[in-house]
Amino acid sequence: MADSNFQEWSKDQLVERVRELEQQLQKQKGNTEQPSPPTPDPPPPSQPGTATATRRTAPTKAANKEKKAKRNKKPSALDPSKYSTRLVALKLAYLGKRYGGFEYQVDGAAPTIEEELWRALVKSCLIWPDRDRGRADITVDWSPWQYSKCGRTDKGGEGEDTEMMGDGDGDGDGKPAWDPVADEINYPRALNRILPPDIRVLAWAPTLPDNFSARFSCRERQYRYFFTQPAFAPLPASLGPDGESGRREGWLDVDAMREAAKLFEGLHDFRNFCKLDGAKQITNYQRMVFEADIVEVEGTGSALPYLSQAGFGPKGSKEGEGTYPKVYYFHVRGSAFLWHQIRHMVAILFMIGQGLEKPSLVTELLDVDRNPRRPNYVMADEVPLVLWDCIFPKLEGGAMPRTAAVGVHDPDVEGSADMQDSIDWVWLGEDKPSYLHGHGGVVDKLWECWRERKMDELLANQLLDSVARKADLSRRLAGSGPPEKPSSSQRVYEGGGSAKASGVYLPVLKKRLLATPDEVNDKWAQSKGFASAEELAKTENWRSVVKANRSAGKVVSSVDN
Repeated sequence: MADSNFQEWSKDQLVERVRELEQQLQKQKGNTEQPSPPTPDPPPPSQPGTATATRRTAPTKAANKEKKAKRNKKPSALDPSKYSTRLVALKLAYLGKRYGGFEYQVDGAAPTIEEELWRALVKSCLIWPDRDRGRADITVDWSPWQYSKCGRTDKGGEGEDTEMMGDGDGDGDGKPAWDPVADEINYPRALNRILPPDIRVLAWAPTLPDNFSARFSCRERQYRYFFTQPAFAPLPASLGPDGESGRREGWLDVDAMREAAKLFEGLHDFRNFCKLDGAKQITNYQRMVFEADIVEVEGTGSALPYLSQAGFGPKGSKEGEGTYPKVYYFHVRGSAFLWHQIRHMVAILFMIGQGLEKPSLVTELLDVDRNPRRPNYVMADEVPLVLWDCIFPKLEGGAMPRTAAVGVHDPDVEGSADMQDSIDWVWLGEDKPSYLHGHGGVVDKLWECWRERKMDELLANQLLDSVARKADLSRRLAGSGPPEKPSSSQRVYEGGGSAKASGVYLPVLKKRLLATPDEVNDKWAQSKGFASAEELAKTENWRSVVKANRSAGKVVSSVDN
């Protein structure tokens, strides 16, 4: 094992190896323990009227071992049969920068939100995994708990999510009626004591509709993608080339972006605004977008005064006019979204905002008859993307929507939903205000988190503004040599901290075209031993077919997902 490359091991493999080493260590300790010396006889009792000198004997090793065992005795394991169980929904929010996304990844290098939630639930005994299977607080297995989630974010993304967990209704053993809130555990408070400070449970739902599923009952998801204006550090007029659009590099045309965003609204085929995955065998790329817009965030503070100086502001602005930077977000509401759909939509909006493309490009890419293949453009950075909210509406008749094909648009269902959240959430603080605003409450902890980041922002702001304003760019101290020429390389913003030099910009519709969804699906199906995706779709259980092929000696080129 000395030559093993542990970096390539999964988390579960590492946990299993630690358990093996712990067992070996215990066996070694058992073999090296020496027998305890015999206990000496007690001294004879002293006679009345005589002085007797006695010496205290040191505790034996056996006595010390017994005391230590009592001191380290673990409490008895939780007996679930003594407690009633129920399904509850949790609404949580998190800052995802230091996490590897929301969903638990066996081979992930960074912890995930779901992994931290699992540990908190186990430690608080709100769920009780079989500890004989290993380190239950690390080995994530939601299968026994009727767990579902309504959304997830990419690595570094932030969000507000809804989870449902439990193992059934109450046991109905004749216990007296009880208040579902006052007599119940305060789940958010219990979990927030254990969760990291950048993950907070905000509310819980004690009463859920029949057939409720955090995934399938969610009929609207809201996302926000944040960006600044200017998008990246602009060059002064003497160094930055003014493009054909007449705008200064770094500054976005927010009006053009808003015009383009509105073109996303409605029912469209978004195959040119997503990443294809043959393993999912998706054939319907139609999704409903209820609303899409560009919204300014008010009161963000931390202005950079140098951006209002002559030569730094937007084209045509006067010195001292406006306060920059401003913060905006792309706001989008929809019934469901394809893989990386939001980030592809934002990438196109940024190209339009920089004057590299026209708003009509959105219409062109939505026309899949004319453009059946997605051009190979780069999707936007993941960090500013936030899953903002998830809505669980009631349909006509009071039923909760629940469909097997999540994300597939159903006009009848969508047309009857009012898109108002029907879950009766118990927000932290409504039961007891001090849980929200008191010492150690959610606001108190979030304030600490906010202040730390605010000080970082403030100091970085002061440093950036001070450095940018020190030099007098009208002075020319170099007495020889030709004047500095503006750069001819186009910088393209993709949502990160800075722009990337791209040389001469190649329009989206002239970029290399990728495979169609049908080609991607066929290629993946063929890797499993099928002639085509159509043949795979006719098979009730394609996994059993793959296993049968392997047993018969047929080679399949990829591993089951």
